[in-house]
Amino acid sequence: MKLPAGKMAHAAEAGVAGAAPIAAGRTTSLGTLLGSHVLRDGELVLLILKPSLWFIVFNSIAFAVGVAIAAAISAVLDHRMHDHFYFELALFFIAGRLMWAVLQWMGRLYILTDLRVLRITGVFGVDVFDCSLRKVVRARMVSTSREKMVGVGSIEIIPSDETMPTGIWQTIAKPLEVYERLQAAINRAKQSGTPG
Repeated sequence: MKLPAGKMAHAAEAGVAGAAPIAAGRTTSLGTLLGSHVLRDGELVLLILKPSLWFIVFNSIAFAVGVAIAAAISAVLDHRMHDHFYFELALFFIAGRLMWAVLQWMGRLYILTDLRVLRITGVFGVDVFDCSLRKVVRARMVSTSREKMVGVGSIEIIPSDETMPTGIWQTIAKPLEVYERLQAAINRAKQSGTPG
């Protein structure tokens, strides 16, 4: 289902494409951001995604392992194996890192319209990757081995303008299906000759 730019806040919050349009009179901060600042009049939203919850795990696991190892070594060297001080300190830092990863997950949104591909990220500020579909040189799957193990993946979007950064839709569920929809939208935009 394609949603006009002004009626897709509910779909954006749900993190899925094809959700029912938002009820009249009900607005959200995400819907306001997308409707008034990001999307253009008449632009059709084809897909709205959030990363998989594995995004939180993958962004925290290396830090958590490092802290756990440091706490264990500190406890052995300090002869406090019977004391829970280092264990509790490690849990405190790991919980903080998990909370930060959750905030990063909450502030990340991937949008595909009939004209553009977007990635919105940020916790305290908003960073928007915005590329016209006609100016995408290539989109490719770049899944890591750990992403493949749990059935998620990432998609790299390379614009023709070399001064623009590469966009990555990171740790998304059903990556092959999403990649095919993205590639189909890119092909349609290039064949239609719609101005970018």
